[in-house]
Amino acid sequence: MTELIDGFEAQAALADKGYDADRLCDTITGAEIVIPPKRNRRIQRFYDAELYKERNRIERFFNKLKQFRRVATRYDKLLANFMGFVKIAAITIWLK
Repeated sequence: MTELIDGFEAQAALADKGYDADRLCDTITGAEIVIPPKRNRRIQRFYDAELYKERNRIERFFNKLKQFRRVATRYDKLLANFMGFVKIAAITIWLK
């Protein structure tokens, strides 16, 4: 899992409780960790609850984006065509 985040720079790392592991949090450097601690964690880590709410907005946006059948099933084989339709779907969502 840590191989996926190596080399990325960000101001904050947002994730859900499933990613509340010490080795993952130790791997994240230079970014604020916004991962709510699990209930059974001995040392409860502080996280910015207001910033964590933004993650929910992003999750809901991706859910709306997947409602477009062409995006969810990826009928387009070429990346340029697929990204074009993703952009059209995103514009449609934002205009609603």
